[in-house]
Amino acid sequence: MAARSRKKKKGAKPALGVRTSGQVDPSGRERVHFYAVAYDEQTFEERAFDAVEQALAFCGSSRATWLNVDGVHDPEVIARIGQCFDIHPLTQEDIRHTVQRPKKEDFQHYLYIVLQMLRYQPEQRSVESEQVSLIVTPKTVISFRESPGDAFNPVLERLRKATGRLRSQGCDYLAYAILDAVVDNYFVILENIGADIDALEEEVMENPDANVHHRIHDLKRQVISLRKMIWPLREVIAGLSKQDSPLISTTTAIFLRDVYDHTIQVIDTVESYRDLLAGMLDLYLSTVSYRMNEVMKVLTLIATIFIPITFVVGLYGMNFKFMPELEWRWGYAYVWGVMIVMVAVLIGYFKKKHWL
Repeated sequence: MAARSRKKKKGAKPALGVRTSGQVDPSGRERVHFYAVAYDEQTFEERAFDAVEQALAFCGSSRATWLNVDGVHDPEVIARIGQCFDIHPLTQEDIRHTVQRPKKEDFQHYLYIVLQMLRYQPEQRSVESEQVSLIVTPKTVISFRESPGDAFNPVLERLRKATGRLRSQGCDYLAYAILDAVVDNYFVILENIGADIDALEEEVMENPDANVHHRIHDLKRQVISLRKMIWPLREVIAGLSKQDSPLISTTTAIFLRDVYDHTIQVIDTVESYRDLLAGMLDLYLSTVSYRMNEVMKVLTLIATIFIPITFVVGLYGMNFKFMPELEWRWGYAYVWGVMIVMVAVLIGYFKKKHWL
């Protein structure tokens, strides 16, 4: 998945999604970058690292810590983090293999949460997804992403400005804030898809060509993929809000229920879009069929008008020597008059039947 390029102004604070060096190291292995935040009610500190040992040393403070890892395909890095936080080998494998469905696993001393982060590409009118893994411990939250992005920046800004209760709550509340940011981003994605559906509906009515048909199918596939990625998240949020784990406090569980409500709204919107696209496909087929019927109607009327004319011309086009009317002086004009009268009568009849 292509990473979104972001420029950093000189002297500006580091932000999530800003790379501190190249993507690939000289050995050809994907470069992993670390961004860490340590905070409490009175203090806040943020640092960017290129080495895993430096990032782990920073996480050793007594304050709540958020460690964000950009790049999950270096097994040595994942193994080192797993060794430091006693992460199960199966969890480490799930972090590296980014094809997991949203899920929640409770290992008593940490929670493992998998979800999908979405990005809308306006040029291609498509949605890209990447796996986000969260490790929640009593003092640390670790987020693993395939590539840098800015979806977590609202959470980071709240930590910097000490707005709300984020700095005064524990790591479970920080995990809630991250989940909430991801779900809120779903609404942005759905707004863009909704705009595409509205524009496509107008094209279906005005110009239902083959390209419109392909775009309807593409959008339908995207919506079905979104449903597959978002639907399991409902179970994940519901499980977290039930306080099955001692790592989730009562206060945070209440806020997780709000995220659950938002997830239900997202799912309902996705289902509505799927129904709209199914109806749009039927509308497209009906419009194409109607236009074809109109064309066939016109062609049939033209053919019907010319049938009697063709009969008259064919009759007088026979090459018999002895035929009546051949010697009439005004025979040619009479034939034209007869054909014009036939056409006029047929057109009048068609209009009376409202076929024209």
